[in-house]
Amino acid sequence: MIKIPKDLRSLIFTGMTRSIASMLIKVATAGLTYVGFVVLARTMTGVEYGQFAFGLALAAMLAIGASLGQQVSVLRFWSEDTAKSNRQQAVESLRAGGTLVIGAGLAVGLLTALAGIGVALLVPDAGPTSHIIATAALVLPMALAEFNSSALRAQGSVFTALLPRDIVWRLALPVVAALIYFGLGLTLSGWAALLLAATLLMLSLVLQYAWAHRRHYELLPATSGVAQYWRNRGSISRWFLLGAVVDAVALNADTILVGLLVDTESAGIYFNAFRTAGLMTLFSFAVTLVVAPMLAQHFHAGDLRKAQAITAAGSWAGFAFALVAFVTFALFGSQVMSLFGDGYDAAYPILMLLSFGLLVDAAAGPTRTVMMMTGHERTFVYAFGLVTAIGIAAQIAVLPFYGLLGAALVNMITRIVAQLVLGWWCYTRVGIDPTILGVLKINRHAEVNVPQREQPLT
Repeated sequence: MIKIPKDLRSLIFTGMTRSIASMLIKVATAGLTYVGFVVLARTMTGVEYGQFAFGLALAAMLAIGASLGQQVSVLRFWSEDTAKSNRQQAVESLRAGGTLVIGAGLAVGLLTALAGIGVALLVPDAGPTSHIIATAALVLPMALAEFNSSALRAQGSVFTALLPRDIVWRLALPVVAALIYFGLGLTLSGWAALLLAATLLMLSLVLQYAWAHRRHYELLPATSGVAQYWRNRGSISRWFLLGAVVDAVALNADTILVGLLVDTESAGIYFNAFRTAGLMTLFSFAVTLVVAPMLAQHFHAGDLRKAQAITAAGSWAGFAFALVAFVTFALFGSQVMSLFGDGYDAAYPILMLLSFGLLVDAAAGPTRTVMMMTGHERTFVYAFGLVTAIGIAAQIAVLPFYGLLGAALVNMITRIVAQLVLGWWCYTRVGIDPTILGVLKINRHAEVNVPQREQPLT
């Protein structure tokens, strides 16, 4: 039995306590998200719901691009600057990052709307594009919500960071959709559901800004210092952006490809199977939200032992939860999928393939977070980007012949290969083992001599 050294117990206790708080919010988030998808799927036609799912996945990818990597930058730079007792620089970086996200979100949203209008005008036979145009309204609020969450978590907040988007927004969407359907007798179209989601998310962000101000957290953007910030830290931010884009593509490309190469109704089926399987990563994600700034702080302070300890604790917590969820899906997956409506229980094989890949993902631990927080963002982009690109090419090849089952199989294989590569790099080059075996490496670390980053931080 592995004993936790006394000097690490307080660190792990703090990390796990915050993680449990984050977990409780994420459990509620998952439940509300699931209820939201079920309500929308049952109050919309299959085609309209497929358009909503397609637009939501597209908006998630575009929002990551619009974030310019700032949702990762603020976690890294705030932790690093405050570890060096340079709070003023941390505040200036946070404010500049918020301004960049707002500007880029507006620009990407406008380009998305223009693209949808252009397709409708120039290619009349392309089919409906109203849901693509409506997707534009979601880009800015989704990008800003992600940045705000990171900025507040970097400052040690959990509830202010997560509640507005993860609880308020996700509760409001199914409630309002149900009121429209049962109260007014109206069925939401795909584009209307997207516009409703965008409006409610913006209102949730207004609540978040007010709450953050009341609790004296830094969150408001500022235009002064943006140019200097980008000159000094823009290079690293671009790698964070590329990493976030690759990650978003890996999460959402499947649904988009199914919508483009099969049909929008199939996209809705795959979307629901993938989101259901994603429940396995609930605790892993909740832990990562807390672990990321703690990992960055201890790593850049030169204490690899503490960085390894908090990472290993998070890996085991996430894997244990994922294992329980995997067994649950294996036993009751058909019944779970049938909640979305008639015919969805046939997606059980798809659910299990996706779930196995995510189980391996959980065992591998927070590889992405370790690399991003320790200066190995370039390698993450190159390695994960290459594996993801190969996976997308394979999905394009198999979808016409093997359909959703083929797409799910490729997703599983790609995920396993990616985690093997990233885990190996973290172990050999970063000096931190992110896997569930990382507990064996805690006491091997000296408390000095952090491995050198790929690129010095300016």
